[in-house]
Amino acid sequence: MHYVSHLSKDEKLKKLIRDHGTFKLNKKKNLYLYLCYSIMSQQLSTKVASVIKQRFIDLYGGEPTPQQIVDTPFAKLRAIGLSNAKVSYVQNVARFEMEKGMDHKKLSKMSNEEVIEYLTQIKGVGRWTTEMLLMFALGREDLFAIDDLGLQQAVIGLYDLKHRKKKIMNAKILKIAEQWAPYRTYACMYLWRWKDNVPTK
Repeated sequence: MHYVSHLSKDEKLKKLIRDHGTFKLNKKKNLYLYLCYSIMSQQLSTKVASVIKQRFIDLYGGEPTPQQIVDTPFAKLRAIGLSNAKVSYVQNVARFEMEKGMDHKKLSKMSNEEVIEYLTQIKGVGRWTTEMLLMFALGREDLFAIDDLGLQQAVIGLYDLKHRKKKIMNAKILKIAEQWAPYRTYACMYLWRWKDNVPTK
């Protein structure tokens, strides 16, 4: 794979690449659904999240259109196990898709930061969720999600960083991650594997 020799310059990653093999980034079709599923699964175990996702799909007899999601009564979405906030957020995503759009064609013209700025306008969609979309649904190769706790812990553990104030620690982590550009997403995949907590997507 094209990123292997570059990331292998880092001895720590070289070992992880040996242990875990290579990864391929895929693109997902319906980005609004990807965001809806991300919102639904927040703060839930993988098992519970997949049950709720299945109930959501069953509700519509397949993957719903944004219009169907917006037209679904609040109580009906609450009944599949979503909190009040999550119901609003999922409907916000569907409404945004209808009004402004978030298809591949539109987002492919934007840089990572522009996509983050664009999608975090949606109430309920934060930076981390958008970064996961960039990695796992848009297949962007050069992203490091600094707010991801698993990634922070992996870098601190692997590179034996001594405890410092959060701001200084983050700067140190970002400096290490800079060496992995333009393949930072793949580096994240190895760090998550090392921590054994790949975001479920």
